[in-house]
Amino acid sequence: MDKVLLVTGASRGIGAATAQLAAQDGWAVAVNYTANSLAADEVVRTIRATGGNAITVQADVADEAQVLRMFETLDAKLGRLTGLVNNAGVVDVTARLDEMSVARWRRMFDINVIGSLLCAREAVRRMSPRHGGNGGAIVNVSSAASRLGSPGQYLDYAAAKGAIDAFTIGLAKEVAAEGIRVNAVRPGLIETEIHASGGLPDRVRDLQHLVPMQRGGTALEVAQAIVWLLSDAASYTTMSLLDVSGGR
Repeated sequence: MDKVLLVTGASRGIGAATAQLAAQDGWAVAVNYTANSLAADEVVRTIRATGGNAITVQADVADEAQVLRMFETLDAKLGRLTGLVNNAGVVDVTARLDEMSVARWRRMFDINVIGSLLCAREAVRRMSPRHGGNGGAIVNVSSAASRLGSPGQYLDYAAAKGAIDAFTIGLAKEVAAEGIRVNAVRPGLIETEIHASGGLPDRVRDLQHLVPMQRGGTALEVAQAIVWLLSDAASYTTMSLLDVSGGR
């Protein structure tokens, strides 16, 4: 079976590391991005430079029409999807609940939750034997925040990731008999650009003393867990929520 993978939000951070590592493991990779085409192009260039197969696919995962168009492009250029990493996500600036707006919540859930549901739906439509598929693997990128709650910072993000945990469990049970495995990784404090986008560029350094391993993690360390969950080495693993958080 050809290994065809879509990684959403793959122009930077965990998504980029996952796309590159998966390509080394023999996956043909669709590198999704929303706006930063130059960064996505660089990820693809890096993969191709080492003999891998990759394309860029633009889409805002919160927009159904864009998601459908992305999957059609992927179908035409790489073939039938067998792997999905739901990595695209956003945080927002630090705030308490009583300082947050409904617009912020809608953006948070549209991208982090609805986007993952949309992409997983289209993946199942390609992986399930009900639709002519031969199975596959889906890995959702959740967060340790779903356990910790992120009080006083971004509990709406934590709530969205809690939804991803529940979605992972439910979908795993729903499609297990169809040869589709569904798991999630829950990164902790990881050195990526997402912290700066939330106004806390030094968040990992400031909080690493709370981590039993006394350091932040790297995007590659999360990517290694994701690529394992995608692989045949994890063939009997589904419905798992794998913490990659240094013990926190």
